[in-house]
Amino acid sequence: MAGSSMNLKKYLVRALHRLQKGPGYTYKELLVWYCDNTNTHGPKRIIKEGPKKKLVWFFLTLLFASLVFWQWGILINTYLSYNVTSTLSIGFKTMKFPAVTICNANPFKYSEVKPLLRELDRLIEAALERILQPGNSSENGSLPLNLELWNQIPLVLIDEHDKDNPIILDIFETNQTAAANETAMDNRTSESSDTAGGHQLFGGNKTMDNETTEGNQTTAAPAPGNTTSEEKKYKLAVKLCSQQGSDNCTYRNFSSAAQAVTEWYILQSTSILSKVPLHEKIRMGYQAEDMILACLYGAEPCNYKNFTQIYHPDHGNCYIFNWGMDEEALNSSNPGAEFGLKLILDISQQDYIPYLSSAAGARLMLHQQKSFPFLKDQGIYAMAGTETSIGVLVDELERMGYPYSDCTVNGSDVPVQNLYSQYNTSYSIQACLRSCFQTHMVEICGCGHYMFPLPEGVNYCNNEDNPGWAYCYSSLRSSIKQRQICIDSCKETCNDTQYKMTISMADWPSEASEDWIFHILSYERDMSTNVTLDRNGIIKLNIYFQEYNYRTISESAATTIVWLLSSLGGQFGFWMGGSVLCLIEFGEIIIDSLWITIINVISWCKGLKQRRARARYPDVPPTVSELVEAHTNLGFQHEAVGAVGAQALPPEPGTPPPNYDSLRVQPLDTLSPDTDTE
Repeated sequence: MAGSSMNLKKYLVRALHRLQKGPGYTYKELLVWYCDNTNTHGPKRIIKEGPKKKLVWFFLTLLFASLVFWQWGILINTYLSYNVTSTLSIGFKTMKFPAVTICNANPFKYSEVKPLLRELDRLIEAALERILQPGNSSENGSLPLNLELWNQIPLVLIDEHDKDNPIILDIFETNQTAAANETAMDNRTSESSDTAGGHQLFGGNKTMDNETTEGNQTTAAPAPGNTTSEEKKYKLAVKLCSQQGSDNCTYRNFSSAAQAVTEWYILQSTSILSKVPLHEKIRMGYQAEDMILACLYGAEPCNYKNFTQIYHPDHGNCYIFNWGMDEEALNSSNPGAEFGLKLILDISQQDYIPYLSSAAGARLMLHQQKSFPFLKDQGIYAMAGTETSIGVLVDELERMGYPYSDCTVNGSDVPVQNLYSQYNTSYSIQACLRSCFQTHMVEICGCGHYMFPLPEGVNYCNNEDNPGWAYCYSSLRSSIKQRQICIDSCKETCNDTQYKMTISMADWPSEASEDWIFHILSYERDMSTNVTLDRNGIIKLNIYFQEYNYRTISESAATTIVWLLSSLGGQFGFWMGGSVLCLIEFGEIIIDSLWITIINVISWCKGLKQRRARARYPDVPPTVSELVEAHTNLGFQHEAVGAVGAQALPPEPGTPPPNYDSLRVQPLDTLSPDTDTE
């Protein structure tokens, strides 16, 4: 420890000698020395010019130094913003053919799923009969309706004639209180009905945009000419409650009754199908051998065995060509329609579910290998009775990672569990957003939605086990906060491939050729000489690369460290005429200032110590020899305080007498071991 103190002291002494030879002892001397020796323009003129010019040069130097620091702040802030520039380049190479997913717009064959949906179909048919034909209600002669299923998620009529006080009517309500009140408000006499189905939603000759209804008539709407002032407009809505019979309800309004019926049917069928095992749902869907009638890739024939089957909640059984899961992805030998994929499909439109699938056709999507197809967001329809040609162009996106963008390479740094990993597919932002929504629904609603994969140990929602699931799902889906949380949690992929499609269509087969084509295709599929196919169910697809040119859109850093250093140096040189050496000089003067500060602190501490010593000894402090003499010479000591008759007297001047006790002869046994008398 003592050696370290000595080394530090020597170092400080050397620094002091350097300051004596160079800048000086004080800050003023140091500043004058810097202005006289620096290579920066301005400071030299401050100390060499007269008083007036000195003031001018001081102001100019201070102004330009401020400009330099201001510009430096802007440049550093620009660099730390991590902006990027996008570069578009065009290349030419042999490319992998994209994965092609094809599905039927209808998820299940109606003939297979009808036993599960029989009660639901009877309910919606009776509801539509009450709405559209109120005077011809005929369900009394048939089997009773399952109103328990209806009451779980009912459809209601909302009378918005009085916007401030709308009247809500249940289609299967037997209580006539609301209807009677409504009739009284109109000051009209009407025939009482045993149900609330007496309300007509659509007038006889009215368009969808002018949907009106008469107060409580059980007959058809009168002619428009004499009922315009008395008719009322109704809307069909879905009533969603947190618990059955609860007052905590919300109403989902629709501008068209067709939309309301479709949404209601989807919610109810979702509850029913969520309890069906997966293998049963696959069996009820369209099989590959029935749907894919012909396949040709380039010059090589293919069939349904070259497709990978997956179950998609929106579209049932889907089939993927060239997915790349079990074997290497196929390359396209040449651009053009002759070298692409040709398919003939049968969608069996006559077996569609009437209230679930209002669109007919095939749903298809082009995507990367080993990625999950999100057909609802990125798929396209191919219309029945047509030949659809799809020309493909490829765009490759390359994004820069952190800190330039918040993208991810494989999703490992995303704080959302990827529920689609059970398909062994790669990460995508669509998978992340749906996984995030499903996770929130499980946390809030206590069950998962039928359209998304499930976490472990969780069941799908249904009306029996989760009576308020539809209300919870609707609230969660419309929540802006929930969507923002998922958007903030999920990240785009750093590398992505997008397929741009040019689509053209023509009628197929033509009237002249449809007879022999349908005969051949029917025989090949069903081994029957009868025609089992028709124009309403047949689709032909041609998918090919338009050209081998591909575009690469890549990001690069707009500002680099080289740009930052050159910009900082340019501003410093332009405003102050300085360089890197000038900055080194400035750093040197800062170090010298620190040394002067340290020396001043040491001097101050030393002076403080001396002042404390003076406070202890009012006179001149005794030397070391005087303190030793006072300790060893007893005659030089003052008398003990408190002696009898003793007074505190000042010390007598002169030399004290010697201590003669040191000359006495003492016995040997009294000498100390360390004496010098040997």
